[in-house]
Amino acid sequence: MRHRSLLILTSVLTTGALTLTACGSRDDKGGSDNNASGGDNVTVVIGVDAPLTGSLSALGQGIKNSVDLAVQTANKNKEVPGVTFKIEAFDDQAVPASGQANATKLVGNKDVLGVVGPLNSGVSQQMQGVFASANLAQVSPANTNPALSQGDNWGKGEFKRPFKTYFRTAATDVVQGKFAAQYLFKDAGKKKVFVVDDKQTYGAGLAAIFSDEFKRLGGTVVGTDHVTVKETDFSSTADKVKSSGADSVYFGGQYPEGGLLSDQIKKTGAKIPVMGGDGIYDPAFISASAEANDGDLATSIGYPVEKLPTAKKFIADYNAGGYKDPYAAYGGYSYDAGWAVIQAVKAVVAANNGKLPSDARAKVTEALGKVSFDGVTGKVSFDEFGDTTNKQLTVYKVEGGKWVDVKSDTFNQ
Repeated sequence: MRHRSLLILTSVLTTGALTLTACGSRDDKGGSDNNASGGDNVTVVIGVDAPLTGSLSALGQGIKNSVDLAVQTANKNKEVPGVTFKIEAFDDQAVPASGQANATKLVGNKDVLGVVGPLNSGVSQQMQGVFASANLAQVSPANTNPALSQGDNWGKGEFKRPFKTYFRTAATDVVQGKFAAQYLFKDAGKKKVFVVDDKQTYGAGLAAIFSDEFKRLGGTVVGTDHVTVKETDFSSTADKVKSSGADSVYFGGQYPEGGLLSDQIKKTGAKIPVMGGDGIYDPAFISASAEANDGDLATSIGYPVEKLPTAKKFIADYNAGGYKDPYAAYGGYSYDAGWAVIQAVKAVVAANNGKLPSDARAKVTEALGKVSFDGVTGKVSFDEFGDTTNKQLTVYKVEGGKWVDVKSDTFNQ
């Protein structure tokens, strides 16, 4: 068996400093001959892929920092004896091709035994196959498109998991879209909605699920339209909304476009709420609108982290960590995704007499499916599709220029 000794140049992302770390000998399958319970310390890298620059960087930085905190905590507590964890973060700028290139780079680093990310479902579609070909586990804290875990025919009731290496700590849009429709129709009392999406995998999929459920409940979709990502003039769509007589708008997309859309709709004189999914649940959605947008709504996965007893330590540690960016909407789910990888590595090492086996990546993927622990966001475990078993969601409303939670519940399909 051919071995090579690795020296890894690692960027300490929170400081920008560089350190040179000597790692043990690994074979070409991503394993290690080092004894993880004694002798030389073994380095295990957890990859991170997210939009670290660009319009969605507020979410991406929160993902990266939260995984970094999980790694720092594991090392401090010696969670896996003999193993030191590090992160290697890549910026995908929310571009699928960049995500695919990053996936190839992560696969090429034999010390990477798990990856957290990405943010966007469309990016993930281009990464999944790359990771699967190398038995490298991926845990997204934010992907919500059902097809990623249940196959393209999930809408027809045909469920087939495309890649065994794919997991997520976020609930799917099947849950989120229906939850939103039920709140808008039953709780908010809206009966005539205009539906807009950004033509992307996440936005179009979420809008379709919402629309189907809204109509099933007895509501009417009075019109539909599409916007283009990174454009800023949505006045034609706003005019269509105004003339349609809609009492509400549902937007499938992200906060940069969503905030501007809300602003331009209200400038037409249509003082109606805009609702969206977790993609618009960010302070930047509010700040993007020059018009007051009190009453706008968003759903997001899980319960408000700040109100979870299980998240108190995470919040305190994050604040003490000196991170310049907030943990944002997916911080808790990112920490839990990173911790799930750490727990899988722990199980693999324990089952192999304190060593990383030669087929460590495959073993970590297998162990992830059995992971179960009390995390920042609640119970963390995965079903047969790699989806989270945590189906908690929250509706937020803009009040006084801030997002305020108005309803949290566990959704049962």
